[in-house]
Amino acid sequence: MPSSPTDSAPRAWIVHAESSAETTIWGLTPEERLQRSLRIAGCAEITSSRVGEPFRAPASGSVVILRGDALFDPRVIEALIAAPGTLLLAPWSDASGSGTPVAAHVDATRFDEARAWLAAPDDDGKTRLPGLPRVCPADITPAYIASLRKAEAPYVLPARPETAAEIERQLFGAAYKSVTDLITKWAWPAPTAAVVRVLAQRRVHPNVVTIASWLLAIAALLLFAEGHFGLGLLAAWAMTFLDTVDGKLARVTLTSSPIGNVLDHSLDLIHPPFWYLAWGVGAAGLVDTATWIVVGGYLAGRLLEGVFMLAFSLETHCWRPIDTLFRTITARRNPNLILLTVAVLAGAPELGMPMVAIWTVASITFHCVRLTQAFAARARGETIGPWDEAPAPLQRPGVRPNPEAARPA
Repeated sequence: MPSSPTDSAPRAWIVHAESSAETTIWGLTPEERLQRSLRIAGCAEITSSRVGEPFRAPASGSVVILRGDALFDPRVIEALIAAPGTLLLAPWSDASGSGTPVAAHVDATRFDEARAWLAAPDDDGKTRLPGLPRVCPADITPAYIASLRKAEAPYVLPARPETAAEIERQLFGAAYKSVTDLITKWAWPAPTAAVVRVLAQRRVHPNVVTIASWLLAIAALLLFAEGHFGLGLLAAWAMTFLDTVDGKLARVTLTSSPIGNVLDHSLDLIHPPFWYLAWGVGAAGLVDTATWIVVGGYLAGRLLEGVFMLAFSLETHCWRPIDTLFRTITARRNPNLILLTVAVLAGAPELGMPMVAIWTVASITFHCVRLTQAFAARARGETIGPWDEAPAPLQRPGVRPNPEAARPA
C-alpha cells in the first residue's frame, strides 16, 4: 500500500539509468520499477539523472541515491529509506571482490561522494565515504514475508536484456504464495505467468482483473441457483484463476492499491458461502442440512484461523509442515470446487454438497486438534513460529554470489 510522502521523507535520486533503457521486466523498465517502489515507500521527491547530464545536487536534507540499472526488492527500498547513513552493496562480484555498490542513503552534503562511489567504486571498496556502514540486502530486511506465508531472500539484481526472462521467472516465483491450495500451487502457475505477461505488457491494471473476478463470481452464483451447474463451474473456475492473476499482476508490476486490496480480499471472504447456498438451492430446491454444514463449517474454519492468528500472531497453515501440507487440500474454495466438479461429471450434482460437507467436518476436526496442540506446545514453553524461514536466495542469473559481499565492512 503506498505511503503518503511527508516533509521528513528523504529525496530520492536515480543514476545510471541509461544502460537499462532497453530492458523490461514484466512490462516495466528498471527505472520505472524503481520510481514506483520509491513512491510506494513515501519518498517526497524523485529525481533521475544520467551519466554525463548536468545536474544540481540537493543542498540539504537526506538523500537516497540508487543505480537505475539495478532491480530492487521493494522491501530493500523501504529498509534503506529507514536507515540513513547506509551504503548498500549487491552480492555481485566487482573488480575489488567486495560487492557492487548499488545504493546509498546519505546526508545531502555527501551526495557528490555517493554519486561518484556508485559510478566508479574504489579499488578496496572502503576508501570512499569512510565512516558509513556497508551492508547487503539481507542485513537490512528480514527474509520472511507474512503476506505470502514464506521466506524469500531480499534481492538486488542487475538488469540486463540477456537475463530479463530469467529474472522475470524469479520475480514471479517470489510473488507467489508458498502456502495455498493444490490448484493455486500446482495447476495455476504456468497459465497465470503467461496471462500476467500479456496483461503487464499492455499495462492492464490489476483492479480490472479483480472486477472481472467479481462478475464471474456473481455469474457462478446465479447459474448454481438455477441448476446450471456445468456453466456455473466454468464461471467459478475462471473466477478462481483470475483471483490468482490479479494478485500476481499487482506484485510483479508494483501496482497494488488500497481499493484493489479491499475488492480482492472482500471477494475472497464473501463469495464461497453464497456459492454453497446457491448450489444447495439449485440441486435440492432448498437449503438442506448438508449445505448448512458446509456454510457453517466455512465460517467455523475462518474463526479457527482467526483464533490461531490472534493467539500466536501466525497463520495456522504456517506452523508445521503438516499444516502447510493440509492447507493444499483443506475444505476451502478450490478443493471444494474439485468435489463439486466430480459430482457434476458423475451426473449427480445433488451429491456434491454432501461430499463437501463430509470433507468440511474432517477439516474442521483437524484444525481444532492443531489449535489445541499449539496451545499445549506454548504451555510447555515452546515458541509457535513458522517452520519455513530458510530463504531460497534470488541471485544474479548464471553467476554465483560473492560470499564476501554479504558481509558488512
